[in-house]
Amino acid sequence: MTAPEEIKSCCTAAYGQDAVALVLGESYHPGGLALTRRLADVVGLRSGNRVADIASGLGTTACTLASEYDVTVDGVDLGESTVERARTAAEIAGLSGKVRFHLGDAERLPLPDNMFGALVCECAFCTFPDKAAAAAEFARVLRSGGRVGFTDVTVVETGLPDELTTLGAWVACIADARSVRTYIEILAGAGLRTVRTETHDDALARMIDQIEARVGVLRMTAADRLTEAGVDTDAVLRYTALARLAVTDGLLGYALFIAEKP
Repeated sequence: MTAPEEIKSCCTAAYGQDAVALVLGESYHPGGLALTRRLADVVGLRSGNRVADIASGLGTTACTLASEYDVTVDGVDLGESTVERARTAAEIAGLSGKVRFHLGDAERLPLPDNMFGALVCECAFCTFPDKAAAAAEFARVLRSGGRVGFTDVTVVETGLPDELTTLGAWVACIADARSVRTYIEILAGAGLRTVRTETHDDALARMIDQIEARVGVLRMTAADRLTEAGVDTDAVLRYTALARLAVTDGLLGYALFIAEKP
């Protein structure tokens, strides 16, 4: 088994590199901003809400929620350079007064108790080594009646082929994904009652298509950029092929979850 700290370090380093932007483009999760807006709608964001964005990355979701839903957002991410880039993005967008970013671990959130009306987490919960601890932190920072909304990769109860359980697959948000039932149980263990689930497998399939197409174009037009960024295109395409097969076979999916704190 890979040590939790190694997993966190590897994920943080990978998602802080330009290589990720080259391969994934602007959106680092299936469904892009369209699914972000769907998540915001069903979690019930209202003007004036205070929202936590866990694993906030470059701040795209936080800035979108602040500007389109008139909420204030506290983003938390484990990557120091990623947090700095997110702060810069918020400042450029004129949102510094509505969006703040904090360096921190999802399993030990640097946020106060009972403060947030909503919490969102996109395609990241599956990468947290201690999911129960993260769920307990979600519950701690939410006010009574507050809601968690997250989207994530799902797997069947029997798990994945060995090829999709490596450290590289973990970084790619696949290796430690859980079944819908297991996610619900983890949330319940933290006192969060799931009130809605939606299947969005098509978003995962589209993202695989987009990654393969993007890598193919870059191979032909900007191979030197890929090399400089340290992108192993053969490895990327090997993982996407395995992931595509898993989606086709019904082993991998993507889902939206809404859970409420009593």
